[in-house]
Amino acid sequence: MTSLRVATWNINSLRLRVGLLDRLVEALRPDVICLQETKVPDGLFPAEALLPLGYPHTVFRGMKGYNGVAILSRVPLEVHEKAPDWCGKGDCRHVAAALAAPGGPVELHNFYVPAGGDVPDRTQNPKYGHKLDFVAEARAWFAARPGLARSVLVGDLNIAPLEQDVWSHKQLLGVVSHTPPETEGLTAWLNAGFVDAVRHFVPAEQKLYSWWSYRNQDWRASDRGRRLDHVWVTPDLQLGLRSHTILRDARDWPRGSDHVPVCVELEV
Repeated sequence: MTSLRVATWNINSLRLRVGLLDRLVEALRPDVICLQETKVPDGLFPAEALLPLGYPHTVFRGMKGYNGVAILSRVPLEVHEKAPDWCGKGDCRHVAAALAAPGGPVELHNFYVPAGGDVPDRTQNPKYGHKLDFVAEARAWFAARPGLARSVLVGDLNIAPLEQDVWSHKQLLGVVSHTPPETEGLTAWLNAGFVDAVRHFVPAEQKLYSWWSYRNQDWRASDRGRRLDHVWVTPDLQLGLRSHTILRDARDWPRGSDHVPVCVELEV
């Protein structure tokens, strides 16, 4: 068995914030970094700028200006190509790889779930319908895979599923990211074969956030956050969970993202 530290971060533009990855590496020392909203087409991926970080194994899928996901790894990996083109949109919201580990490969999935727009009604807002369809399709795909094991799923899932994952459950019930159709859909996806690794360490009745709006000038004082960034593991890996970190200080980094990195350490 060996220890594996996996960090996930919605970087909100890789080329704009590539310099902040040094701080992430210093603070968390992850073996694997999963990024979302890289916003860079594959031909312009800043591979050379990332080399000094010490993550020689990469897999990425991106497009100009929107979405995009990447995995940076110290551990050798092989690209996992079995997943469908979610909702048939080709919009670069998922990348996966098999990580080399002593106990056998670890399947790692990195997702950026659609944000869903502002109006929680699929007839008025197609973006909300797309989000619900994406989550349902992902749930069904994982549920249909017999014997799913040694797998980790991370990313900006853009849903805060529990009451204590938002600053006010009552006030946010009608706000996209915490509406019942979203939270029920995400919970069904989780239950299709995973365990919430961060809530393994932090009781469900305790407030926990990973995102604070740019509109909050003093985000620490108001603390109106949501837990949108997640790490899930298959049940066979749950006993190997060792620690977690939500790097709140990253919210104050210069020109930082509105999301902060989330990291989990487990034995594999």
